[in-house]
Amino acid sequence: MTAEPVTTQQQTAPAQVPPTVRASLSPSRAADFKTCPLLYRFRSIDRLPERPSVEQVRGTLVHAVLERLFDLPAAGRTPTAAGDLVAPQWDRLVTEQPELAGLFPGDDPAAVAEFLRSATALLDGYFTVEDPRRLEPAERESLISAVVDDELLIRGYLDRLDVAPDGALRVVDYKTGGAPREAFEARALFQLKFYALVLWRTRGVVPRVLRLLYLRDAEVCDYTPDAEELERFERTVVALWRAIEQATERRDFRPRPSRLCDWCSHQAHCPTFGGTPPPFPESAASADPLRDARSRPAPPPGADE
Repeated sequence: MTAEPVTTQQQTAPAQVPPTVRASLSPSRAADFKTCPLLYRFRSIDRLPERPSVEQVRGTLVHAVLERLFDLPAAGRTPTAAGDLVAPQWDRLVTEQPELAGLFPGDDPAAVAEFLRSATALLDGYFTVEDPRRLEPAERESLISAVVDDELLIRGYLDRLDVAPDGALRVVDYKTGGAPREAFEARALFQLKFYALVLWRTRGVVPRVLRLLYLRDAEVCDYTPDAEELERFERTVVALWRAIEQATERRDFRPRPSRLCDWCSHQAHCPTFGGTPPPFPESAASADPLRDARSRPAPPPGADE
């Protein structure tokens, strides 16, 4: 395998895509195909709409608050300060995405207030597992990307990257759901290994710790990768992309039923549930394979991927 650095960027700056690259892949889309090829098709090719759930939007809100929390001076990063950020960040999200207001029929003030209280409760879980006054993250909501196998761009957004004085890296991901069962934990670690691979290939450093913070249950899951494991993971990612290309050429994306089907938004189109997929888009073959590489990926708001 070969790799070259691309960029490390904050917020929504467009990625600089090398001319040799002909495809891109994010951890969420790779995990979709790994979980269920038909889900990948629905999201990445058909681009079927998905109405975000209250849980997903609550996750988006909590992530926004935790990002802004580190804008405050260290001594001011308290539970009270975090709670004070909840309502302003919700107002900002609704201004940027007016459709979010539709989560609460009639803009019910009581329902909105309960939603904001539930977000604040998750922040209490955060302060149980970390003291942000002792942390100075190197990067927050940072886009990282690298080229593997000469022509595949892999990229994604980190919730947070901590860098120790000795240069050691810790990748931190916030999860607003409960501590996961095995199927969900495997998906979360897949995402973090994706980030670890990019950091290793672009910075020459294998992250010392991949950390999942489960806010609802106030639990921490730490994982320590090594270079050999990331080499194997790189081969897995490239193999996944080749399988995606083959499935696209054959127009053959089959469902893979699992416990995750209970949360799928596309059961009405899935043969497993008696549905019929829409006609395969004629434009799929000519679609720009780098469209997601040039802008921030847009998974369902707050999705704990």
